[in-house]
Amino acid sequence: WTPVPLWAKFFFQLVFAGTAATIVSGAVAERVKFGSFVAFSFILVAFMYPITGHWIWGGGFLGSNNFRDFAGSTVVHSVGGWAALSGVLVLGARRGKYTRDGQVRPIPGHNMTSAALGVLILWLGWFGFNPGSTMAAGNGAAIAHILVNTNVAAATGTLGAMLTAWALLKKPDLSMILNGCLAGLVAITAPCAFVSIPAGALIGFIAGILVVLAVVGFDRMRVDDPVGALSVHLVNGVWGTLALGLFYNNQTATDVAGLATQLSRGAQFWIQLKGVFWVGLFTFVGTYLLWQVVRLVIGVRVSPEEEQEGLDIGEHGNEAYPNFQPVAER
Repeated sequence: WTPVPLWAKFFFQLVFAGTAATIVSGAVAERVKFGSFVAFSFILVAFMYPITGHWIWGGGFLGSNNFRDFAGSTVVHSVGGWAALSGVLVLGARRGKYTRDGQVRPIPGHNMTSAALGVLILWLGWFGFNPGSTMAAGNGAAIAHILVNTNVAAATGTLGAMLTAWALLKKPDLSMILNGCLAGLVAITAPCAFVSIPAGALIGFIAGILVVLAVVGFDRMRVDDPVGALSVHLVNGVWGTLALGLFYNNQTATDVAGLATQLSRGAQFWIQLKGVFWVGLFTFVGTYLLWQVVRLVIGVRVSPEEEQEGLDIGEHGNEAYPNFQPVAER
């Protein structure tokens, strides 16, 4: 359906598949064995991701029944989120994250400057992620619509998270603001070519609210996710996929995506909901079993001593700051 060369398409989709695995890495950070994560990622990307991807983008049963996901809110982000959730449940929380009486003990991020820079790089990268999914560099009108929708959702997601954190936590927490930006980007990834610009702004704003509520909610459920990957990618991957149905615009779908279905928003929403269910069921159950197999064969969690010392030393033989404590000459 596109004149883009096969290997160009392969490379583009390769990066999407890799993204699904990197989502998992953030959620299982600071206690997973490096070798176990590599083994898990290989199976996820080589075998499981292509199955659900085919269901939607390869002529499978979801795509052929009008399920829509333009650039991967479900194909990439929800899949990574479901795989991350199963990994967190198998691994358990980091030592010291929760007290015996159920209180949450915050473990602050190591370097918020690096985190902010990373989010800005991702924001820029999304301008390739979403418009590139047109697979047609000559369709300027479609690319422009998707670019603006992507940008406005990131901006309103940032604002939504800032205001929600300010209201709930009494401070405009930077980590929440950064995750709000990513939440808006994740949420608009599926509907960017099917909804109007004002709808994209609203989708992003709601995503910013949801990500803060989800971070707080997962902590209360004692589901330890160091970077908020579940809240960003799973919760808002689902939200963005469903929002496509809620805000579906036939004219936009025709002009931008060339995939108008002439269905009502209610009918499209029902199709989106079924797609979320089937992909979630397959990915969560499959990856949960995969994590359990890896746990039995080679183990998934480092020792308590290594976790306390730091995985950079135990797993990689390096220290982030080797000269932090001067060593006296003998």
